[in-house]
Amino acid sequence: MEIKELIDKLESERPQKWKEFPDFMIYKDQLIAFMEKQHIGLSESETITSAMINNYTKSGLLPRAEGKKYGKEHIAYLTMTCLLKQILQVDEVSVLMKNYINDDVEETYGTYLEMLDKEFKEAVESIDIDSDEKRYDLAMRLAVSSYTQKLICQKLIEDMDK
Repeated sequence: MEIKELIDKLESERPQKWKEFPDFMIYKDQLIAFMEKQHIGLSESETITSAMINNYTKSGLLPRAEGKKYGKEHIAYLTMTCLLKQILQVDEVSVLMKNYINDDVEETYGTYLEMLDKEFKEAVESIDIDSDEKRYDLAMRLAVSSYTQKLICQKLIEDMDK
């Protein structure tokens, strides 16, 4: 994927809002298909599998299916989990989610989408890649920033788990 294509995706693509989720319960294969559209799909590694859903359920990241069907809460949990899992371990994601999601999953998910939108916009605005030298500087700055933010995030999660 070219950097311009990535910038276009970060500017225009977002996970669906709660009100755009199906108003009916769906089966696991339908959930997987929905998640392909739901997640930005920046790389092939971001796809979700049936085994992943089972593991997320076993680890407490995802509420159990109702029968064999999934609803809006499952989609919201799974959307957040897929992003967080890109940078955190399953046990860290579990602690964060348990402390972040309140009783109103719809409200929590809305706040998550606002946060995601803000971060995507700020990232796009910070990209100035007219020359290779600027690209190298930006890549290094982003790598160092990501590392620093991950360390702080992990420490906050560790403190939550105490």
